[in-house]
Amino acid sequence: MRDLQSYINEKKILIENTLREIFASFKEVPGILRDSMEYMIFSDGKKIRPILAIATCEALGKPIQNLLPFACAIEMIHTYSLIHDDLPSIDNDDLRRGKPTCHKVFGEAIAILAGDALLTEAFRIMSDKRYTENVSSRTVKRIIFEIAQAAGAEGMVGGQVMDVLYDGQEGSKTIVDFIHLHKTCALIKASVRVGAIIGGAKGKELKALSRYGECVGLAFQIVDDILDYEGDENIVGKRLKKDERKQTYVKHYGLTTSKLKIEKLIEEAISNIHFLGDNSILLKELALYIANRNS
Repeated sequence: MRDLQSYINEKKILIENTLREIFASFKEVPGILRDSMEYMIFSDGKKIRPILAIATCEALGKPIQNLLPFACAIEMIHTYSLIHDDLPSIDNDDLRRGKPTCHKVFGEAIAILAGDALLTEAFRIMSDKRYTENVSSRTVKRIIFEIAQAAGAEGMVGGQVMDVLYDGQEGSKTIVDFIHLHKTCALIKASVRVGAIIGGAKGKELKALSRYGECVGLAFQIVDDILDYEGDENIVGKRLKKDERKQTYVKHYGLTTSKLKIEKLIEEAISNIHFLGDNSILLKELALYIANRNS
């Protein structure tokens, strides 16, 4: 099997090239809006959500061409959420991925609108026959529902609201669990599910892959909590120690228990993909990569 980092780099290039093709099709977009959207979408992000979708589809033995528009839409939605998260009214961050945040470069108003545009265009792409002509209308509708549910009021946005409301509050384990499962985990789980749906998974297979995605998604956020507490700012690429006011696993469970929780989540994630046999290796490696990342 190829080296995992080579696989990640290869898929990042594929995703970015597909995104560039999509962006090239946009007409009559004001220059500053295009620049602000591209500034973040083509920054040096991990692209872990679309990569998980691709890896899941490949693990099921299916080609990924039909998946790519949906994978790119997921990355656009994730990027919009980062732009809005960084705004002065929410996290007030100056750095993202080692460079100034969108609102620092283009101003707060344009950053808000860039996020709005990325979110809206993501759904246009998923419903545009130019990109999804080989996917049945029923499957397109199902995937749009999956992504909308994960990104909306019952998913990512709901988690973000609770994150804002409990900023600086005592909070509880129940609250931090809710925030993590919705703000971060929901879209990661949906990414795996979308890859599984395009890959033809049904019934028990889809249920097992969904649990894999949920475990990996929660582990991802707990790693973020730990990196904020003890990471290297130069490697992580953003201001650290800023989550001391927030609801984190480190705050409510402690550092040692948080690290043990990651181990258990990754073990469970891997146990849920045993049915894939040798095809599970890549998803296993991605789970371990997420658990052990330093940025």
